[in-house]
Amino acid sequence: MRSARVFVALLGAGLTGGNVVGGELPPPKAQSTPVSAVEAPHSKRWDQTAHGNLLRRILPPGPDPATLPEPQSEGARLLQRYCVQCHHLPSPSMHTADKWPSIVDRMVWRMEGKGNLGALMKELMDQVKAPTASEKKTLIAYLKKHGQEAIDPKKYPDLATPQGQAFELACSQCHAAPDPKRHTAKEWPAVVERMRRHLDWHGTIEGGPLSPKNAVELNVDDILAFLKKHSRKN
Repeated sequence: MRSARVFVALLGAGLTGGNVVGGELPPPKAQSTPVSAVEAPHSKRWDQTAHGNLLRRILPPGPDPATLPEPQSEGARLLQRYCVQCHHLPSPSMHTADKWPSIVDRMVWRMEGKGNLGALMKELMDQVKAPTASEKKTLIAYLKKHGQEAIDPKKYPDLATPQGQAFELACSQCHAAPDPKRHTAKEWPAVVERMRRHLDWHGTIEGGPLSPKNAVELNVDDILAFLKKHSRKN
């Protein structure tokens, strides 16, 4: 019997759930957005601003800081110091090494009160501190070192099969589809379940059920079959 566990892949407009009326963002459910110790002080600030819902929506709840790569390094410290001011703690594996420099550039630009929201951006960043040039360089080096290693289609011809396509579609909604050898067959189920919860979070945080017109269900067993077949052996 096929498992009922599914990923919901959103097509077209991306991760869009419930309606946003008049520019107002529906409040997230408290139980859906736990915060880590490093996020807690900033989470209180989010609660005190009219734009708190916007900030909580940016990223799903992130990793435990203790599980970050090289958690005692300066790069990990800077990630926890600066990146949780506006959203949940990101994982270095959210993006590939080549993507991180431009992403950090954009985030620092916003921390400085600039960006595409004009006066609203300045208001949002009023109490936010930006890293120095030296800190920014260290942070980028850390993120590049531990960034996601994207799958190379040339090494995995069966990426074109239904199982491979289910994996690629599910993962590429939020980041580059990872190389299956990033984890062992034993590790992949927990990783896939965490990613599935992230997509559930997006549906919850945006206030409503996913539209059948923009969604397709992907069977988790298909995704795991592909990942386990090509997983790291030890």
